[in-house]
Amino acid sequence: MKREELKARTIEFVKDTLAGDGSGHDWWHIYRVWKMAVHLSETEGGDLFCIELAALLHDIADHKFHDGDLKKGPAVAAAFLREQGAEEELIERVAGIIGEVSYKGARVPDAASSLEAQIVQDADRLDAIGAIGIARTFAYGGSRNRALYDPDIPPVLHHDFESYRKSENPTINHFYEKLLLLKERMHTRSAQRIAEERHRFMELFLERFYREWEAGDHP
Repeated sequence: MKREELKARTIEFVKDTLAGDGSGHDWWHIYRVWKMAVHLSETEGGDLFCIELAALLHDIADHKFHDGDLKKGPAVAAAFLREQGAEEELIERVAGIIGEVSYKGARVPDAASSLEAQIVQDADRLDAIGAIGIARTFAYGGSRNRALYDPDIPPVLHHDFESYRKSENPTINHFYEKLLLLKERMHTRSAQRIAEERHRFMELFLERFYREWEAGDHP
């Protein structure tokens, strides 16, 4: 199968699988990560086709919706690509990248064993910060019926994946448990530059949020 045909089939598969998602992990999240990964690759290099497939399939079975199973996503992606007749080496590389993309906790080291994995991970994390990152964070919190904010519940810097994934802390805490930490965890220089402005936007949002929370924005 030609590469463009495989990519087109992958897009349709992802669109069909993620249709109806309201948690911020829908097709348009995938679309943005895909486009950002392509942009980063233009500067950083890497195997573009492998990067594109991994970006397109990185959330096909996210652990957050499969009881924390980190192997589900790579397995579903591999099964799909195998059904399409993709080469086994490509399948293994794409599945490997997908297995490394997810954030697993503030104190849990990142895994990105190749340039391709670094690019896809960076692209995914850029979509978790800035204006869209803020919108997605509250969409996800709402989908899990989480409180907006509770001053009596402090953020937790999780030391392991299990405690991170089981956390039910208010949505604002997620900024401190993940989003504000991502700028320093970007791998590529291209992503680091983009992250700077998006990070600052989140800081400004939080400043305004707390001011309004205490009704401190009145004349």
